Amino acid sequence: MLTDYLAGDSPLLSLVSLCRGKGRSVAEHAVLLEGPRLPARRVTVDVTPVIERPGTLLIAVREQTIASKIDQQMSSRGAARSVTAMAAMLAHEVKNPLSGIRGAAQLLETAASPDDQMLTRLIVDEVDRIKALVNRMEVFSDSRALQREPVNIHQVLDHVRKLAQSGFARDHRFIELYDPSLPPVYGNRDLLVQVFLNLVKNAAEATLAPGGEITLKTAYQHGVRLEVPGAKTRVHLPLVVTVQDNGEGIPDDLQPHLFDAFVTTKTNGSGLGLALVAKIIGDHGGVVEVDSQPRRTSFRVYLPMVPNR
Repeated sequence: MLTDYLAGDSPLLSLVSLCRGKGRSVAEHAVLLEGPRLPARRVTVDVTPVIERPGTLLIAVREQTIASKIDQQMSSRGAARSVTAMAAMLAHEVKNPLSGIRGAAQLLETAASPDDQMLTRLIVDEVDRIKALVNRMEVFSDSRALQREPVNIHQVLDHVRKLAQSGFARDHRFIELYDPSLPPVYGNRDLLVQVFLNLVKNAAEATLAPGGEITLKTAYQHGVRLEVPGAKTRVHLPLVVTVQDNGEGIPDDLQPHLFDAFVTTKTNGSGLGLALVAKIIGDHGGVVEVDSQPRRTSFRVYLPMVPNR
């Protein structure tokens, strides 16, 4: 019986009832499938009456398709590109006036009273904060080709873990599940460090310590082949790196927009971190996707290996 495996309020059971009531096929995407004997996952469900056997239904359950992953990545790349023109404009139109405002505040500070010096210092601090934000956005307007080479992804992850444990994730538990036979990634080491440091930092902020766990996992699987701008052939993406946490999860309504610029769940966040991740992975010709349930949020990054010469 389905009820032995699914919760009583499962959307799949509702689809079964709907199919019986209407007497025709029904389908639904991104259905949450979970139960006492099943791990939670998002699936596509098709329920069809079997004409030859009245009262019998055929239920087809499929996990997220490769096409969906490609669509999500294309949306992520589009989200990253959407701020490129804005970044270029801000760099030119905002940074120069900011320098003038900062200089004027510093001149005023020399002749100001102690109380007024607090105000001029506030101006300087706010100018520096805005300039740092603009500097971060400038990265989106960088269209230069990546300097790429064979990169040992496990060395990258080990470096990221050490940085995290010496700072923002010092009270978290790290779990490393690595495939030692994984071939090198074809990428830029410094940018990959930036990507995974960002993802690990998000994972640490999504969990409470003590008790917070961050899992770093690598695997090889036959991935999709994507047509990447500037490449003569389709790029194979068999290398999968997963950053997983045991936090509360990401709200369902936010997940489709997670890689858009200025979208964030953090009180003081800028919403540029994951948009930058999307850009960097897109520049590598890779794919990034998220799967979030309570107590299990996973960011999976699909990367190319070194091409055969």
